[in-house]
Amino acid sequence: MAKLTVLTEGFTDRSFEVKPEKTSVGRLEENAVCIPEASVSSHHCEVWLKGDDVMVKDLGSTNGSFINELQLAADKEATLRPGQILRLGQVQLRFETGKKQSDASRQTVKLGDTGATAAVGATAFSKKSNKATKVFLAVGGLLLLIIIGALVFAFLNLGSPNP
Repeated sequence: MAKLTVLTEGFTDRSFEVKPEKTSVGRLEENAVCIPEASVSSHHCEVWLKGDDVMVKDLGSTNGSFINELQLAADKEATLRPGQILRLGQVQLRFETGKKQSDASRQTVKLGDTGATAAVGATAFSKKSNKATKVFLAVGGLLLLIIIGALVFAFLNLGSPNP
């Protein structure tokens, strides 16, 4: 059974079967598959089963549709292979068939009717760098020390007599 399983925290208990007919996915309840998350557009994309693959068509969504972090062009079909990650805004879904997945199927993305493919090295599960957070915290700590030093200096000068 072909299905898309939601990986994003808060939605991890959700999965839905992919069928040969086009299925609308979006934030509004009128979609066949509703994902009530702000980064998902009201009518985000359509998905349908074609052989062993899932076809995805972005419907001009605000935050885009991505297969293994490669963005799909609006109104163009793309192929999602078993084991690959589909990201709609900030929500990640994995295509599962119930069969054992090969590494090769997870690492290739077919883009639309052009037949072009792209290798994707990083997976959706790779650790993200938090260097910016560390720099922000270091600068914030340094500023805090400067402010505390200035306050101590000011209070010590208040107690001393002026000439």
